[in-house]
Amino acid sequence: MNFQFQYPEAFWLLLLVPVLVAIYFLYLAWRKRAARRIGDERLVAELTRSHSPKKALLKFSLVALAFAIGCVTLANPRKPDDESAEVRKGIDVVIALDVSNSMLATDVAPSRLAQAQKLLTSLIDKMPNDRIGLVVFAGNAYTQMPLSTDHDAAKLFVSTANPNMVPEQGTAIADALLQSSAAFEEASQRFKTIILVTDGETHDEEALPTTQELAKKGVMVNTVGLGSPSGATIIDSATHQAKTDENGQVVISKLNEELLQQVAQTTNGTYIHLENIPAALATIQDQYKNVDKKALLDTSALNYESYYIWFLLPVFLFLLTELFLPDRKEVKE
Repeated sequence: MNFQFQYPEAFWLLLLVPVLVAIYFLYLAWRKRAARRIGDERLVAELTRSHSPKKALLKFSLVALAFAIGCVTLANPRKPDDESAEVRKGIDVVIALDVSNSMLATDVAPSRLAQAQKLLTSLIDKMPNDRIGLVVFAGNAYTQMPLSTDHDAAKLFVSTANPNMVPEQGTAIADALLQSSAAFEEASQRFKTIILVTDGETHDEEALPTTQELAKKGVMVNTVGLGSPSGATIIDSATHQAKTDENGQVVISKLNEELLQQVAQTTNGTYIHLENIPAALATIQDQYKNVDKKALLDTSALNYESYYIWFLLPVFLFLLTELFLPDRKEVKE
């Protein structure tokens, strides 16, 4: 890999160099005008005869040069150690996790959402060479984490997911799939897949057409359904009572297996009704067992050799020289 700078924004400070030069020459012009105002040229010449304009210019040049090199030092020139990079053969996986209020239903103990989090945390551990991304959704979808090999961060985001993350309630599956698809790099040749984790309780008419578009792009969608077809009540975290609709009727949240099966089948994926986490993990892993896994150079663990010290030394040298260099010349009596 090539030589690079860790903080290239430091080069913006170089714009101050011409400003300093302009200020210096404006100062010289002001001194000349001030000398003329004194009036007696011989007196001025006598008073300033020990001053050396050349040495003064040299001292300023040393300071300006030290400042310019200091900017390069701040940018931290460095070279990566290619041998410290890891080559990972894997796939790109975006997890679309439903965080709507219906995921708080307790027909799956301790709740649908908590069970989904357990599954996904275990799944991430079993995909060490794959890049993982996370999209959370309810009435809208948001990218919580772009594709990354930082699996500890992925598990942290999954474990902290909750309904408060998305202001608008609902189950926007189409939006979740579109947001997940946008996380993939179009130019990448790695296998792309979405794991949709939801109870599927939605009236989203765009879900299946969106799935068909993903199938054309070669994106596999595996769906994980939580809950029961008979449904369960949702406990309001504020009142600790069962949620009711605008007519005062108790809301029953039901698993929509038919939609999730159709989404999976359209993209040659599989549908899993989450009842047993080990069995679900085995099924998902089996889906990816025979896919083509492309190599990816993971630079997140790269070690770098910094060279800023070689720039810092001349900065100190120039400043010390300027400090001890007199701006006066020897005057013969």
